[in-house]
Amino acid sequence: MTAPLRLGVNIDHVATIRNARGGDHPDPVRAAEIIAHVGGDGITAHLREDRRHIRDADIERIMAATNLPLNLEMAATEEMLAIALRHRPHAACIVPEKREERTTEGGLDAAGLHNQLAPMVTQLREANIRVSLFIEPDARQIDAAIQLKAPVVEFHTGKYAHLLLDGDREGAEAELRRIADAAALAAKNGIESHAGHGLTFDNVQPIAAIPQIAELNIGHYLIGEAIFIGLEESVRKMRMLMDMAR
Repeated sequence: MTAPLRLGVNIDHVATIRNARGGDHPDPVRAAEIIAHVGGDGITAHLREDRRHIRDADIERIMAATNLPLNLEMAATEEMLAIALRHRPHAACIVPEKREERTTEGGLDAAGLHNQLAPMVTQLREANIRVSLFIEPDARQIDAAIQLKAPVVEFHTGKYAHLLLDGDREGAEAELRRIADAAALAAKNGIESHAGHGLTFDNVQPIAAIPQIAELNIGHYLIGEAIFIGLEESVRKMRMLMDMAR
C-alpha cells in the first residue's frame, strides 16, 4: 500500500496581501490555524531577503500558533542560516533566490554550490533541523544531495506545470517521467522526496500518484482559490485530490 501523501501549505501570499496595505490584516498566523483545523500536515513559509511577504516576527508567531511543523524556506546566506538556527523550525528548505524574480524560477544548483552549502547543511542538521534542498529532478543534483547528507529533496515542478499550461502534453509527460525517475533514484539512496511549485487542482494528481513522493508543498494556488471558495475548502479540495491519486 502506498504511504499517505502529506500536504504542506505555503502561506507566503497571505502575508503578500497584508503587506500591500501595511498593518496586520490578513494575518498569516490565522491562515496557519485554519490549515491545522482542516487537516494540513505542515506550514511552509519563505522568509525572503527583501521581506516581501513573510516578516521576521511572523516566524515565531507561526510556530507558536499550531502544532504543525514549520518548513522554513531560505536562501543560502549567513543571515538566513542565523535566523533558522535561532528559531529552529522543524525543517529548512534551501532555495535559490534572486531579488528581481517574482517567484522561485528553478531549482537550486546544489552541485555547483557544494562548498557554500556544506557548512550550512551541517549546522542545520546539528541543530536538529531537517534539511531539504529545492532542486530540479536531475541525477547530478540528487548526487549532490547525497554528498551533502541532506535527508530530503524537493523537486521543482514548475516546468511540468508550465508545459501543461502551454498545451504541451507530450512535454509535460516527459517532465513527469523525469520527476518520477528522480524520486525513485532519491528513494534508492535513502533520501525522502517532496515536490512543489505551480501545482493546482488540475495538475496535481499525476505528481501525487508518484509513490516515492512523501509531501507536496503548495501555496500560491491555494491562497488564490481561497479568495473564491475560502481557505478551508481550498485546502480540503487539494487534500481530496491528492488522496484520490494515492
